Amino acid sequence: MITVVSFENATFVRPPTFYISGLHNVPHAKYYYMFLCFVYAVTILGNSFIMGTIYLARSLHTAKYIAVFNLAFSDLCGSSALIPKYADMFLSENQYIPYEDCMTSMFFVFLFMNMQSFTLLSLSFDRVIAICFPLRYHTIVTKTTMILITGLIWLVSVFLVTIRVVLTTRLSFCRSTTVDSYFCDYFPIFTLACNDNSPNYMLAYVNVAVMLCLPLMLIAISYVCIGVALCKISHGADRIKAMKTCTSHLILVAMFYLPIISVYITADTTYIHPNNRIINSVLTQAIPPMLNPIIYTLKTEEVLQSIKVLYKRFRVNFAMEDPVKTVRTIKVI
Repeated sequence: MITVVSFENATFVRPPTFYISGLHNVPHAKYYYMFLCFVYAVTILGNSFIMGTIYLARSLHTAKYIAVFNLAFSDLCGSSALIPKYADMFLSENQYIPYEDCMTSMFFVFLFMNMQSFTLLSLSFDRVIAICFPLRYHTIVTKTTMILITGLIWLVSVFLVTIRVVLTTRLSFCRSTTVDSYFCDYFPIFTLACNDNSPNYMLAYVNVAVMLCLPLMLIAISYVCIGVALCKISHGADRIKAMKTCTSHLILVAMFYLPIISVYITADTTYIHPNNRIINSVLTQAIPPMLNPIIYTLKTEEVLQSIKVLYKRFRVNFAMEDPVKTVRTIKVI
C-alpha cells in the first residue's frame, strides 16, 4: 500500500518497501554473502580488540589514540550498519526493506563512512604536527584538542547525512522501487523519484567533494609538508624512524580512498556491469574496516608493546589467582 504524505501543500508518494536488487543472476551468490559474514566477524573481533587494548593500556591514553579509537569504533559501526542486515536479506531471499528502515540504514551507513574519512584526516593532522613541529607536538596535539576535533567531525557528519536523508524523504516514488544496489544507496534511490530531484543531484556532488575530495586533498598536502620536513633531517636513521611512524596511516589512507575513487572514476568514464559495480562497492566498504585493526596491530610499535604488557599482566594476575583458588579448595575439603 502506497503512503501519501502532505507537507505544506506538497504531496509526497512513499512506497511501503524498496526492493534491493543485489547481484543479478550470479551463480552461487550465497557464497559471496557468506564471505561477507566472515569479513564482518573478523571486523568485529579486530576492532573490538583494538578498542579494548586502547582502553586497558594506559600508555595508549594519548591524543593520537583517541582518533584511532574513533576510527575503530566507526569501522565497527559502519560494518554493523551494512553487512548483517543485507547479508540476511540476500541469504534468506527476502530482499524487500520497509521505507523507514531503508532511510535509517542510509543514515547510518553514510554517517560512519563520513566518520572514517574525517578520522583519517584527523590522524594526518597528528602526523604532520609530530614530524613538522616535534618540539611543539605535546602543546598542540593534546587530548582536549583531539576530543574537540573528533566532536566537530561527528557534528559535521551528522549534519551532512541528515540533509541527505531529509531530501530523500521529500521525493515521490510512483514508478519503480527497485534499488539497483546492495543496500539503500543514496544515488540509486533518488534517481527513482518521479518529482524534482535536482537538489539531491547537487547534494550528491557536494557530499563527494566534502567527504572524499577535501579530506584526501588535505591529507595529500599534509604529506607534502611531511616530505619537506623529512628532507631537512640530516641523519638517515632519524629520517627512516620518522617515516615509519607514518606507514600505518598511509596504508589506511590508500586502502580507504583509492578503491572508492577508482569506483567513482570508472563509473563516470566507462560502462560497468551492475554486478561488477556492486561487488567492487561492497568490498570497498567492507574490507578496509577488517584490515585497519590488523595493520595498526602489526605496523605500530606502541600498540604491539602495549599488547605484550597487557598479556604479561594477564598472566601474572592469573598466576596469582590460581594458588588462592587452590588454597580455598583445600580449606573447603
